[in-house]
Amino acid sequence: RSSDLCVKELLNEMEQNQQNNTTKKSKQILPKGIVCLLIIIALFGGIGWVMGVAPMLNTIMHTAHDLLLNTCFYLMAICVLTGALGKIFVEFGVVDLIEKILRPLMRPLFHLPGVASLGAILTFLSDNPAIITLAQDKHFSGYFKKYQYISLTNFGTAFGMGLIVIVFMLGQGYFAEPLIGFFGACCGCIVSTRCMQHFVLKAYPQYLTENALETAKFEKQAELPEHEKEKSIFLRTLNSLLDGGKSGVEVGFAIIPGVLIISTLVMILTFGPSKTGEFTGAAYEGIAILPEAANYLNWLLEPLFGFSDPHQIAFPITALGAVGAALSLVPNFLSQGWIDGNAIAVFTGMGMCWSGFLSTHTAMLDTIGYRELTSKAIISHTIGGFAAALVAHWGYLLYTLF
Repeated sequence: RSSDLCVKELLNEMEQNQQNNTTKKSKQILPKGIVCLLIIIALFGGIGWVMGVAPMLNTIMHTAHDLLLNTCFYLMAICVLTGALGKIFVEFGVVDLIEKILRPLMRPLFHLPGVASLGAILTFLSDNPAIITLAQDKHFSGYFKKYQYISLTNFGTAFGMGLIVIVFMLGQGYFAEPLIGFFGACCGCIVSTRCMQHFVLKAYPQYLTENALETAKFEKQAELPEHEKEKSIFLRTLNSLLDGGKSGVEVGFAIIPGVLIISTLVMILTFGPSKTGEFTGAAYEGIAILPEAANYLNWLLEPLFGFSDPHQIAFPITALGAVGAALSLVPNFLSQGWIDGNAIAVFTGMGMCWSGFLSTHTAMLDTIGYRELTSKAIISHTIGGFAAALVAHWGYLLYTLF
C-alpha cells in the first residue's frame, strides 16, 4: 500500500508540473501571439488602407505569379547551368587547381589557413551552408584555431551563390560591372572575416591559441572523383553535367519561397500605383514607401554607394534575407530605367557578400556550436556588406575614368 501511495504521489506531482509548464508556456505565447497579430494587422491593414483590400490581394497574387513564371524559373535555369558547370570543375580537377592557386592568399588576406580556399570555392559554386558542411570535416577543421574556425561562417557566406549572381548580372547585358562587384565582395569578405575574428578574440582571448579540434591535419584525400571509375571521358562528362544539373534544380526550388514572399512584399513597398494613379490590382503596384524613405537618406546613399535612384535601396534590403529574391528585382528595375552600371556593380558586390546572411547565420553558427556569437557575426557581416558596396562603387568610378 505504501508503494501504491508513493506512485500516486509521483503521478500527481508529474501532472501538476505538466500543468504548471503548460500555463507558463501559454502565458509566454499569449503576448507573442498578440504582438504577431498586431504587426500583421498594422502592415497589411496599412497597405490595404491605401490600396484597398481587393486591389492589394490581387496585386499580391499577380506579383507572386509573375515572379514565379518569369523570375524563379529563369533563376532555376541559371542554377541548373551553373550547377552543371561546377560539377564539371570538380570532376576534372579545376576546383583543385583553383584551390592551389588561392592557398597562398588566405593567411595574409583573411588570416586563415590555406585550406580555407576550398571553402571559398565550394560556397561560390553553391551556397552559404557549403562552408559548414566542410567545417564539420574533422580533418579540415584540424587546421584552424577556434577564432579562425568561428569566422568561417562569415568567410563562406561572402562567397555564397557567387557564380549565380555573376552569371545573372552577365545575362542582363553587363560584363565589367559584375566583375567589379565581385572584387568588392572579396574586399567585403576580408573586412567581415577580420571583424569577426576581432570580436571573437575580444570576448574569448583564449581562442587565439586553442585549436578548433585536436585531430590530425587535413590532407587531400587521394580519392577518385565521383565518376572517374568510368573510363569514357564522354560518360564522365555527361554524368557530371546531369548530377550538377540535379543539384541546381534543388537550389532553384530552394530560392522560390524567398523570391515569392520577400520580393512580393518589397515590390509592394517599392512600386507605386498604375500610370493613371489608381490601384487596379495588377502586378507590381504598391505604395512606394521605400523610395520616399530613401529620399531622406539620399545625402548619404549617393556619395557612398552612388545610388542615383531612391528605388535602388530595395535591393540591399532584400539581399539581407535572400539574394535570389534581390536578383528578382533587377529585371523590373531595368525596365523602369532605375539602374545604371554603378548600381549593377554595387548590387553584385553587396548581394554576393551578404547573400541572405540574416536567414542563415543563426543556423550556421548553431550547427558548429557557437550560437552565442550570432550577434557578433551579424554585425561583422553587415559592416562587410557596406565595405563591399563602397569598394564596388569607387571601383566603378575608376573604371569609368579609363
